[in-house]
Amino acid sequence: MGYKKATHILPQDLLEKVQEYVDGEFLYIPRISDNKKNWGETTSIRQELKERNRQIFADYQAGEQMGSLAEKYFLSLKSIQRIVGQLKKQQIE
Repeated sequence: MGYKKATHILPQDLLEKVQEYVDGEFLYIPRISDNKKNWGETTSIRQELKERNRQIFADYQAGEQMGSLAEKYFLSLKSIQRIVGQLKKQQIE
């Protein structure tokens, strides 16, 4: 999300009206619901996390303990348990 100068975008009369409510403050204007994007849709983070989780599961299957996986990947033990549980479940299905 980037900031835009209201003086460059809004007509003067609308800007003055907005200033009656918020003068000199930051204002977030939400997207129109049809234009909303899902989390991670515009970056590669979803794929990166999917690959990381697959590697965690592969390490687990190779015999690495969950505690050492938590330290290795800088995650909580609970997060490692959740990731391993989800990927085990996917294998069964």
